[in-house]
Amino acid sequence: MAKEPELTLKEGDKAPAFKAATNGGGTLSLAELKGKHVVLYFYPKDDTPGCTKEACAFRDGFAAFKKKGAMVLGVSTDPVKSHDKFVEKFKLPFALLADEDKKIVEAYGVWGEKVFMGRKYMGTHRVTFLIGPDGRIKKIWPKVKPEEHADEVLAAL
Repeated sequence: MAKEPELTLKEGDKAPAFKAATNGGGTLSLAELKGKHVVLYFYPKDDTPGCTKEACAFRDGFAAFKKKGAMVLGVSTDPVKSHDKFVEKFKLPFALLADEDKKIVEAYGVWGEKVFMGRKYMGTHRVTFLIGPDGRIKKIWPKVKPEEHADEVLAAL
């Protein structure tokens, strides 16, 4: 059973600033997104079963998120090259941030000990943050079911 991350951030807190490389060779910072709702979802690894389901659910709901003026951003510690392949393979219409130095996962408190089949290791917990136009965290989903998650987030917008 995976341990839940011990989140230090709470709803109402100012979202930690970040700047990271994205798929397609760009960079993106939270400051550039001021005034927008930002769905920042953290996931363990590109092109793995749960992460693919979650990414595809956000992809399938993307038009609805856009209609509500929300930006969807995926974050993992995979390199840009891996993100490029993942985006291309599943036609993802949103940016994936490459957090190779783990600055973002640590700032958001989603990097920690995980247990898989009795083996303990360090990794990214599947957690989503909804950041309001004012840069504050409006909602946090600490336990995510990949298939239903995009709908939950949309309902909260």
